Amino acid sequence: MLTLLLLIPIAAEHKPLLLERFRVIDAPDPATRAAAIATRADEIDLVLTNGTVGFKADEIAALPRLRLLAALGVGHENLDLAAARARGVAVCNGAGTNDDCVADHALALLLASVRALPQQGAALRAGIWRDALPLFPHFNRRRLGIIGLGAIGQKIARRAAAFGMVIGYHNRQPRADAGEAVYFDSVARLAAWADDLVVATPGGAATRHIVNAEVLTALGSGGHVVNVARGSCVDTAALAAALRDGRIAGAALDVYESEPRPPAELVGLDNVILTPHVAGWSPQSIEASVMNFVANVEALARGEPLPTPL
Repeated sequence: MLTLLLLIPIAAEHKPLLLERFRVIDAPDPATRAAAIATRADEIDLVLTNGTVGFKADEIAALPRLRLLAALGVGHENLDLAAARARGVAVCNGAGTNDDCVADHALALLLASVRALPQQGAALRAGIWRDALPLFPHFNRRRLGIIGLGAIGQKIARRAAAFGMVIGYHNRQPRADAGEAVYFDSVARLAAWADDLVVATPGGAATRHIVNAEVLTALGSGGHVVNVARGSCVDTAALAAALRDGRIAGAALDVYESEPRPPAELVGLDNVILTPHVAGWSPQSIEASVMNFVANVEALARGEPLPTPL
């Protein structure tokens, strides 16, 4: 039986999927992680982490038996891929296992922000009826700009199109399969065209603060920003200033630069919706992610190509 170093929490209902197949070393915090690597390095065959928690070059070097380094979700920005490959360690992620869940959450955040659902609920509880409230837009013919038209971005686009939204996008290059979606060669141009922006691009240095003060100003006073990508993709200070100054109308974030701590600049603003990095979490998606990891381990053992290699 292979030994798995597990660096992230797994829900109780899904943990048996790992326990019945592997000897599991739980190390969900820095102290237990360091202790496990220091005392049990010669046992560890597999590492399961995620893009936020990551796994470093010195840790890879410390595990002589390591055969597979895996990210549970699609993100892998803090996994040292070069170090793993140099050691001959296979690397995989959970590509495709939670795409629908993230797309659903993105649309829920956008709808809640544009329609001001939290604010309207608070007003009702305070005894304020609809006649004293402003009117909020509906989606039909509203322009949605998607930053990152990968698998998740495309699913967001299809859901938004079903609401009658007009879709634009920014990618490193145009996609041949983008249908009627309009391509923009810069995020600022996309923001100037759009009514709302959804960030669905990978994290990392190339996309750090891809939504900045210039982009927010281009979006305009009626615009809303949704981020289901990585916290680093949005300049938190610039976003807070734009929201306070009324340069955009609202924001809904599932990820932030400060996580797992809430973003201090945003928590006091009533035109912000915050969720705790759960866009990809559902019973179905977690089970699919765990079973995808198992499938990668089994393929490696058979000497076959990994289902979701990096």
